Amino acid sequence: MEPANRKLIRPSLNEIKDHRNANRKDGQKKSTPPDQTNAENFYYLKQMQSKTPMTIVLKDGEVLKGVIEWYDKTCLKVNREGNPNLLVFKSNIKYMYKAGEAKT
Repeated sequence: MEPANRKLIRPSLNEIKDHRNANRKDGQKKSTPPDQTNAENFYYLKQMQSKTPMTIVLKDGEVLKGVIEWYDKTCLKVNREGNPNLLVFKSNIKYMYKAGEAKT
């Protein structure tokens, strides 16, 4: 009994290159990823809905603790217990985390 001709499962490198070139329109390179992933919006909405206590560290080192009430493109409104509510510009925020998490 003669062994049957078997075709390789994976394509040759030339086939891959030809396939890539055929998919590109007029020699264009891969399209760039989108500018906005909406991950930031999703994160803020999640924290607002669950009223998660947040710790916000500003660029000057000041630490704010409170709950995010709303946000827009440039700022956050933070409700603080026992202190006045604040409107914080996002450009002034160094980083933020959930208040229950230990930051090292």
